[in-house]
Amino acid sequence: MIQFRNEHMTVFQSALFQTTSTVIQTKDMVLIVDPNWLPGEIERIVNYVNEIKGDRPLYLLFTHGDFDHIIGYKAFPGAITIGSKGLSEHPQKERKLSLIRNFDAEHYIQRGYPVQFPDLDVMVSEDAQQLKVGETALTFYLAPGHTEDGLFTVVEPMGVLIAGDYLSDFELPFIYHSAQAYKQTLHTAQQIMERHSVVLLVPGHGQTATNREEMQRRLDLASRHLEKLIQAVMAKDENAIAALGREHAFPSSFTEECHRENVRIIEKEFAG
Repeated sequence: MIQFRNEHMTVFQSALFQTTSTVIQTKDMVLIVDPNWLPGEIERIVNYVNEIKGDRPLYLLFTHGDFDHIIGYKAFPGAITIGSKGLSEHPQKERKLSLIRNFDAEHYIQRGYPVQFPDLDVMVSEDAQQLKVGETALTFYLAPGHTEDGLFTVVEPMGVLIAGDYLSDFELPFIYHSAQAYKQTLHTAQQIMERHSVVLLVPGHGQTATNREEMQRRLDLASRHLEKLIQAVMAKDENAIAALGREHAFPSSFTEECHRENVRIIEKEFAG
């Protein structure tokens, strides 16, 4: 489905995990972000891009290397690929591909393109690194914490912040890499909103934010939850830890496992 649309941007949303795929068009380029999940959903994005592309170059941005965010990579042959240095050097590429293959096999899914881990044409290795295409500027910020290879991207002059798996309207922090890095990335997000004229925020899961008050609410929500969980883990307050686990939307075995992983990583980093 199309979740959000304006003159320059269309945000597609998968039926699975409310995962977003964003297409931004300027007079200089067409940018696709994290095309996913199901073949029919990706085919719709492909058809839309073919309709609007014209003679403009096509860029394909990956916010991080989780398998749901790279699953549509080869549906766009010839696209100029962008991602972080951490994505390029991902230590578990084959495991990510096996997750895609297992998902497809379990659901009898056939894809009309090969399943591969992205090869990058543009590799981001530092904060504020830019890619300029005509009058369009992409400014990148490293965003580790959820994963080690996360990336924020600001698209100007449209004022769009592509946040990956941060700043969802409903999804609380899922930490697969580092709680300390996650805290720093939330600080980076605050700095981005202070430095750039961000008017639209697209998370990897959930709704597009169209005003700064909502963006700040999401940032504060994630920061408060993470800080409370760190304090509860350090105090070994099992009741508080359990209560924070119940704050996750769509409670399931998946969110329970993610909460346990959050606690495990915080114990390792903050409680010795």
